Amino acid sequence: MTDTTPQDVIYAVADHVATITLNRPHRRNALNWNAYAQLEAALKQASADDAVRCVIVTGADPAFCSGDDVAEIMAGPKSFATSRSALTIVKHQPTPAAMAALECEKPMIAAVNGAAIGWGMELALYADIRLASEQAKFSEMFIKRGLIPDVGGFYRLPAIVGPAKAAELMFTGDVIDAVEALRIGLVTEVTPHADLLLRARALAARIAANPPLALRFIKEGLSRFSHGHPREIGAWAIEAIRRLMETEDHKEGVASFLEKRAPNFTGR
Repeated sequence: MTDTTPQDVIYAVADHVATITLNRPHRRNALNWNAYAQLEAALKQASADDAVRCVIVTGADPAFCSGDDVAEIMAGPKSFATSRSALTIVKHQPTPAAMAALECEKPMIAAVNGAAIGWGMELALYADIRLASEQAKFSEMFIKRGLIPDVGGFYRLPAIVGPAKAAELMFTGDVIDAVEALRIGLVTEVTPHADLLLRARALAARIAANPPLALRFIKEGLSRFSHGHPREIGAWAIEAIRRLMETEDHKEGVASFLEKRAPNFTGR
């Protein structure tokens, strides 16, 4: 029987570098259930493969990742409120794709080629290094849906940009461009769009030329001493998300997005 599952994530390895490409350009690489599962599998495959020494995560143009596919994840028949609760939240665990990214033993580079919004920004935060094209944009827009970030916003963002700037980004849901992302230290380099993958691959090659075991221990040390423990933070965040998904403001945030109108939040 032919496998008809869409290839929502493309996985390729060359010269000790795994490249993971989100491949739903028609939805600006918004993640549906299939894409989340394929992303988790690709990250675990890269982590387990001894031939891989560095990982690049990127998106098929025109976006990096625009977050959850709202129509399917939050409003579809297999909705966020039911499915993610059943699969993840009742277990008080961060989303599997998030933990696969955070627990990947290989150095990870996010090549942010366009919008990194919501969970797309979380994915960029899970990387150890972020490079941005001049077309990149970033937003922790969860507040606009009556929700809060996954592990990335709380676990990574304050250490990268500082607690006050992290608070501003999460409280407002503002969109920032690549120039501002570079200014606040969210990314280490902004490149012309056409050069982004070339720059990411050149950096990955320099990393991959080093001893694999030493790379693994450096990554572990950075995680231990810079960020704390993701599962504890993630358990708290997931419980908060579970409660927020039951609110009227969350439902209004989703409805207003789908209906392309300004939301009316009431605090309920």
